[in-house]
Amino acid sequence: MARPPRFDTGRFLDAAVGLAAARGPAAVTMSAVAQATGAPSGSVYHRFAGRTALLAELWLRTVERFQQGYLDVLDGEPDPHRAARAASRHVVSWCRENPAEAALLLYGAADFGRADWSEEHVRRADAGNGRVFGALARLAGALGAADEQDRDRVALALVELPLTVVRRHLRAGNPLPAHAEDLTEQCTEALLGGL
Repeated sequence: MARPPRFDTGRFLDAAVGLAAARGPAAVTMSAVAQATGAPSGSVYHRFAGRTALLAELWLRTVERFQQGYLDVLDGEPDPHRAARAASRHVVSWCRENPAEAALLLYGAADFGRADWSEEHVRRADAGNGRVFGALARLAGALGAADEQDRDRVALALVELPLTVVRRHLRAGNPLPAHAEDLTEQCTEALLGGL
């Protein structure tokens, strides 16, 4: 029976999260990940074809973890106003529970080299984004969003506003204030109250 690998993909990606959260995506190199884990460089190359693949997997793992929880909240509540408030709270709660990963989400896929990703990585990213946009569109419809301004209001309330609440704290490396979820929910409710 083969023994499990000493350095698995998850361990390398965890190290990459720490590097990116501390110093940005540029800090994530194959040698930096090897050094952070105490692994030989060859072990990192055995898991990832190169830095581009490492960055893609790092971004996708982070985004997919966030998106799954976000979609669970959006799809799990039949009342659209409660779903909207819960989704905006989820953004803040997820960031509170995962501050290093949340710091990565303040960047974009382009910062993690999306232009050079493999077709499979691009497909995964597009599929995840499509699921989120689809859920937001369904929610907007359930709220009665009738035009582009209403749909923009939903996106502002459920995406941009929660990220704004957490951004300055994450960038400064500070914990989120205890009232962040409540503040986000109140703002979301105020924005969507007319729908």
